[in-house]
Amino acid sequence: MYAHSENAQGGKHSLLEHLHEVAGLAQKFTDKFQAGPWGYLAGLLHDAGKADLRFQSYLAGETPRGPEHSSVGAVLAMQRRYWEGLAFVLVGHHGGLPAPAHLKERLNQKSREDYVYKLFQQLERLLPLPPPPLQPSFNSPRQAELFLRLLFSALVDADFLDTERHFHPEKSQLRERPYDLARLARRLDEDQATRFSSTPKTPVNRARQEIYHACLEAAAQPPGIFRLTVPTGGGKTRSGLAFALRHAARHGKSRVIVALPYTSIIDQTAQVYREILGPEHVLEHHSALTFPEEEENFVQNQWARLAAENWDAPLIVTTTVQLFESLLSNRPSACRKLHNLVNGVLILDEVQTLPPFLLAPILEVLQQMVDHYGVTLVLSTATQPALAETTSPYLKGLRGEIWEIVPEPARYFQTLKRVTYEIPAEPWSWERIAREMAKASQCLAVVNTKTDALALLAALNDPGAFHLSTRLCMAHRRQVLREIKARLAEGRPCRVVATQVVEAGVDLDFPLVLRALGPLDRIVQAAGRCNREGRLAPQEARVIVFQPEAGKTPTGDYRTGHDLAAALLKHPKVDLHEPKVYETYFRELYQAVDTDKHKINALREALNFPEVAARFRLIEEDTVPLVVRWPREDSPVEGLLTALGALRDPKGGEPRPLLRRLQPYLVNVRRRLLADYQRQGLVRELPLGLWEWLGEYHEVQGLVESGLDPEDLVV
Repeated sequence: MYAHSENAQGGKHSLLEHLHEVAGLAQKFTDKFQAGPWGYLAGLLHDAGKADLRFQSYLAGETPRGPEHSSVGAVLAMQRRYWEGLAFVLVGHHGGLPAPAHLKERLNQKSREDYVYKLFQQLERLLPLPPPPLQPSFNSPRQAELFLRLLFSALVDADFLDTERHFHPEKSQLRERPYDLARLARRLDEDQATRFSSTPKTPVNRARQEIYHACLEAAAQPPGIFRLTVPTGGGKTRSGLAFALRHAARHGKSRVIVALPYTSIIDQTAQVYREILGPEHVLEHHSALTFPEEEENFVQNQWARLAAENWDAPLIVTTTVQLFESLLSNRPSACRKLHNLVNGVLILDEVQTLPPFLLAPILEVLQQMVDHYGVTLVLSTATQPALAETTSPYLKGLRGEIWEIVPEPARYFQTLKRVTYEIPAEPWSWERIAREMAKASQCLAVVNTKTDALALLAALNDPGAFHLSTRLCMAHRRQVLREIKARLAEGRPCRVVATQVVEAGVDLDFPLVLRALGPLDRIVQAAGRCNREGRLAPQEARVIVFQPEAGKTPTGDYRTGHDLAAALLKHPKVDLHEPKVYETYFRELYQAVDTDKHKINALREALNFPEVAARFRLIEEDTVPLVVRWPREDSPVEGLLTALGALRDPKGGEPRPLLRRLQPYLVNVRRRLLADYQRQGLVRELPLGLWEWLGEYHEVQGLVESGLDPEDLVV
């Protein structure tokens, strides 16, 4: 009996060998959270249905398709009185974790097939099954739900890996990369010492070094939940990693995962880490990432592709979207990596950007990962939200002790005070803002919407001005950011109008920043782009927080945050350099919004995995990706579109590499606009759910369509 058809060498894959190999791997993965017997059972039963002679005929090419096989092991598990939760994992290992009603239907249907019982008798002879392990005990249904997700992850990854070993043994060899986190920690320390010795001993650099050493000292603390509260420009990218690597090495943690809110800041963070630790130790994984095909670094790129599938790497840099939508997905490919979060150090950078409407389920999952799966959690930001139950009574937040990594962080907010806030009493017109920008050779204006950005660009009337928003595809934004950084470094004129895409970690340094009134944390993040390196006296570095006379404010949680900030800033003694201000602000925000808007926790209690996955979206709008032709000259898009068209042919190739390479050339628009675009001839349908934009794409404004409200493009 066989599990898979012939490989390139003509060898078939023995079914019994496959079941035992997957069982061993799944046991290894689940041993990390004391569930080895259940991992072993899941691996042993997952493809038991392939023993069906009809499936063997299918593998031999004698029939066009085989019978559904995933449910057989689940029926057998129920007959042997194994824990019923195992059935979710077995039935879902190809198609995804099912809902209870669908699971029951599948099991009932399969158990009515006479042939199944004959198959069981055959399996009993060939595949001796152990007695039922001790059933896991849980304090809540949601605890059982997360356990099933991690058991599912271990089985799926084990199945993928053993199948890959049969069909592509060369890939299995590429995956084998041992690493030593203690050695990586030492490499970072050496780089930090070299860096500090070669930089001027300014107050900013001395503060950064103190923060770094505080992180090293705190790494000895027992695993748990930590806060890294560091003002913008305080070096938390390096210091947070220093804590994580030292803590991981000291406490036997398996890896470090750094999750950031925006792809625009992942690039620079991952690049910093690669330069220090070497590219072979850093996996950058997000939707806008491509893996070049050039021969140079080919092996490294191949490893990165493979490691992205299951996060088997020492340091992973990813997005919060990738992290949490995987944690609450039901699909095998998304869940495959989850077991590698166990016993890891997880840094949530810019943690204040977690969406309030999903905060309750996010915090509940994080607490479980800390309590039951050995995760050390680091909440990193300059504007700490009130995520603990003790500080936010209206939010079922994080429980237990939360340790401050840097003692008395408030003093560094004063030491690293680099800007002076100005808050005009009267609203400003776009023309008034443009006049203020025109007085400065270098300045940044951040507004709340893309409509406002276009209005300010028009009022500025500066042909050399830059624009950054999601009207520009990722590749375009990256090029604009490179040009902005070059101009700033060379002291050339540089005026930028942007939406929030430049906030939270984008490494820019302007002498003047203007920020439209918005949520308080967004204002402070924009201020982090002003006098970032402390070259100016605080009174020379201005952050003007203005109320646009004709501006728009996004609805929902953003509007709530805007209104709370407006009320807070009216207090004459409010000090935005005092960290406690943000705790107060977030406590009021979480009281004002529904932190489980889509009732995710109730669905998790009901084990409704597909519905949880459907409702849990960090970006709420249903969107359609449009491929844009940028740049016009020497664009790789033309060749990629040709290759994409070839996928209409059944033998046209593997789509995933193409999708990855197209990601930097996508602009997302709201799905409800698609019919209008089709009628106007502005889009052309492509394979894989993509569309090509046939309308104008402007070198400054990005995607343009006459009569289109820019807010129809997703922020």
